[in-house]
Amino acid sequence: MAVAAGRARRGARLSAAALLALALLALALLALALLALPAGRRGGGSEGRPGSPPPLPSGLREELRQRRRDLRRLAAAAGGEVAAAGGLGCGDLSLVTGVSVLGWGFTKVVARAALAGGGAVALKSVHGAGREVRQCLQRYGAPAGCRRLAAYKLLKEVTLLQRLQHPGIVQLHGQCYDDSEDPEIRVTAMMELGSPLEMIQLLQTPWEERFKICLSLVKLLFYLAHSPLGSIVLLDFQPRQFVMVDGNLKVTDMDDASTEELSCKEDNDCTLEFPTKSFPLKCSAIGKCEGINEKKNLFNAYRYFFTYLLPHSAPAALRPFLSDILNATGDLRYGINETLEAFEKVLHLYKSGLYLQKRPLHLKDFISLKGFRTVEGEDYKCWPSYSHLGCLLSVHSAEEAARICNSQSQCQSFIVTQRRTWTGRPLALFQSSLTDLIPDANAVVYIKRSASSGERL
Repeated sequence: MAVAAGRARRGARLSAAALLALALLALALLALALLALPAGRRGGGSEGRPGSPPPLPSGLREELRQRRRDLRRLAAAAGGEVAAAGGLGCGDLSLVTGVSVLGWGFTKVVARAALAGGGAVALKSVHGAGREVRQCLQRYGAPAGCRRLAAYKLLKEVTLLQRLQHPGIVQLHGQCYDDSEDPEIRVTAMMELGSPLEMIQLLQTPWEERFKICLSLVKLLFYLAHSPLGSIVLLDFQPRQFVMVDGNLKVTDMDDASTEELSCKEDNDCTLEFPTKSFPLKCSAIGKCEGINEKKNLFNAYRYFFTYLLPHSAPAALRPFLSDILNATGDLRYGINETLEAFEKVLHLYKSGLYLQKRPLHLKDFISLKGFRTVEGEDYKCWPSYSHLGCLLSVHSAEEAARICNSQSQCQSFIVTQRRTWTGRPLALFQSSLTDLIPDANAVVYIKRSASSGERL
């Protein structure tokens, strides 16, 4: 369940005291779900001692045992680390303010909250009226047991986040855990807060920023393929499972991640199926489908991210390299190691300027005025610009900026600003007219010779 849940309801502002109201609402929804069940499956009845909860149905007990075993196995693989990723606890949770629901999904509800000491976190807890609990109620009619079943998924996510440390994974700041009310578990995870990943908005950003998203994703998948817990697959791999934190892509939902690779007896057991493609894999000598987790992650990255974000408005000289990446990941000819190597090659070509083809010098068409800069204001637009007020583009050098200016009929002058992108490249501001000049010892204004003819500089 990502913070960017598809059915997120925004703007629902709550005080800390209103958390009680949320709990009551969840209980009311559960009550309605229970009323829809046959009378014999509502988890009520008079079985057992007076005042004690009724015994759980055998099927639910078995599901709980299975999830408990999975959680213990994961905790053992993680080295038995407990609460290593953050120091926040139940006391901190009781003091949060400004709680607002961000969204919910199959298992969890996510809210934003302000900490008493400053800063904000995302709060994840079991969605008592979510689909997982509702479906469990339909099968077993045991509210507390069904909420416990869902809580194990959240505990699994907490365990993974305690062990996995990577810039592409949201940080766990702490948790509040209470299992005193058997058979129910109450757990709230306090996590790094991000903003939803909006693919439509990303498509409108400069290519350099979209490449950064894809490169960050590749680095994350490389880490997951070689993690301390073994190869990890994101079973629910969707853009909504990711958020942006300070301009960086991070996966925020790990409850459907798995460290288990598919067991097999022969190669025919190892076909990796997608809606439009399937890939035959090998069954290893130890009875596991070789590389299936890594390849599933990589193809999902190709179909949900690379195909949309990589090719559009890329520098012409880099497009053949990007096409190779798309073809090789789309056919799974590349593994994650080769994919990361290919991305880093593109990054090197781009940062170094080696991708620029040898062309006639354009800077000779400009007069340079050292010690001045122009006033930045609203001007002609270009795409994809780093500013909505005018044409602000990433360039490797003044020569590349001169070429861009010569290719745009509106451009009469430009300045290479002191601002830098994440690659270290400067941003150049292109303008349609020569505005007032401001003294600046560190700046240079470049003016087209044709534009300066007859003007007094």
